[in-house]
Amino acid sequence: MIPIAGTTKLLGVIGHPIAHTFSPAMHNAAIEQLGLDYRYVAFDVAPADLATALAGFAAIGVVGCSVTIPHKQAIMPLLAQITPLAQAIGAVNTIWNTPTGWHGTNTDIAGFIAPLAAMQRDWGKTTAIVLGNGGAARAVVAGCHQLGCQEIHVFGRDAAKLADFGASWQDIQLQRSDSETSSVQIQTHLWSELATFIDRDNLLLINCTPMGMHPQVGNSPIDEALMSKIGTKAIVYDLIYTPRPTKFLQLATANGATAIDGLEMLIQQGAIAFELWLHQAAPIGVMRRALLELLES
Repeated sequence: MIPIAGTTKLLGVIGHPIAHTFSPAMHNAAIEQLGLDYRYVAFDVAPADLATALAGFAAIGVVGCSVTIPHKQAIMPLLAQITPLAQAIGAVNTIWNTPTGWHGTNTDIAGFIAPLAAMQRDWGKTTAIVLGNGGAARAVVAGCHQLGCQEIHVFGRDAAKLADFGASWQDIQLQRSDSETSSVQIQTHLWSELATFIDRDNLLLINCTPMGMHPQVGNSPIDEALMSKIGTKAIVYDLIYTPRPTKFLQLATANGATAIDGLEMLIQQGAIAFELWLHQAAPIGVMRRALLELLES
């Protein structure tokens, strides 16, 4: 890797907590492969410090950042410009510095869809169940709509936040995989109602909560008894990529479901961000290899 010098430019990821992130390994491997004078680092930014941090990053010339929990929605009022897609879904996961201020977009949608789009599946007959109603869930809802899922059900534990989440999608129109633009239709439910939906055929079940992430690695957003109700045609998708597999996915495979973790989503959304920041193609194979080596170490 090119030595750090006075010319070295910074990229990074903003989150809280952030010590668990694998993004620096992925992006720095890509930077090294291309021989660029950049470094990608993790910035632990508490919610109360977000505006101050962005101003500081701009002052020292940080080129761009990934944005993760809990800032994907809170960062939006602090940005000078947001792409229409990110504005529509109400969540930003990638920002870059410009002479007019920070600009933002959402690459999570394309990242989420990537491992699903390659599967032989009639998405029009698939029911999506989204666990959680935060920033990541917003990208997943948009992705499920783009795939063409027949029904999208979102589950949460806080009735007020869930109601706000549902209302926020009214009048939002997004493009589907068939290139038609249509309204995003979702139904919201309290967590206690989950058991009545989990046994549907052609199910796509997605965990958008941090349950199962360090330090809760032994936990799952749904228990063994509830997971036993899913059919063997179900696809169970966990946005978490470490541990690999999560408890959630262990339960899914034990019941014959197809399991997908968040590793490919991390790679694909990161590659799009890399290209936005550096204006050249990301070496996706190098990025994937770096993550797999880190997971195996």
